[in-house]
Amino acid sequence: MRNGSIPGTRGRVRPLTLLGSPVLHEPCGDVSDFGPELATLVEDLFATMYAYEGVGLAANQVGVPLRVFVYDCPDDEEVRHLGHVVNPRLVEADGVVLRGPEGCLSLPGLEAGTERHDHAVVEGFTVTGEPVTIHGTGFFARCLQHETDHLEGKVYADRLTGWRRRKLMRQAARTSWGSGR
Repeated sequence: MRNGSIPGTRGRVRPLTLLGSPVLHEPCGDVSDFGPELATLVEDLFATMYAYEGVGLAANQVGVPLRVFVYDCPDDEEVRHLGHVVNPRLVEADGVVLRGPEGCLSLPGLEAGTERHDHAVVEGFTVTGEPVTIHGTGFFARCLQHETDHLEGKVYADRLTGWRRRKLMRQAARTSWGSGR
């Protein structure tokens, strides 16, 4: 992305991959080519995230099994965090564990109380291959953990147990996109 450009304005909105799709349940591969195709993917991820009114989006949520995600997410103090990470690794998740409402563009219209740490640190690279470290607290820490989970082949439903998981799976089965699962 060029300096000063608005992320996603040159991207195209891609179809979302929904719960049950195999690409959401397998670990993604590392990016090795930091060329124009990666830049296009990042632009498309931003365009898709904005079109579906999300705060984060991982590449496998548009069917691309690569370790890339974008975000435009506030923290608990309403500070906006905007960016992307290529080949991210969650290097810290600590602090207080809080259960809070969590949704996902791959489970549209649903949410469930999910436990996450209130502090997270992700290390990775920019689209041009520069190293980057992102620190998040509160809701933004939840977002960082959620998106890195996607790249490991997990959705937030995988973190649920007992009645919370059963309730979410029943709700998913009753949706137009999840019927027949």
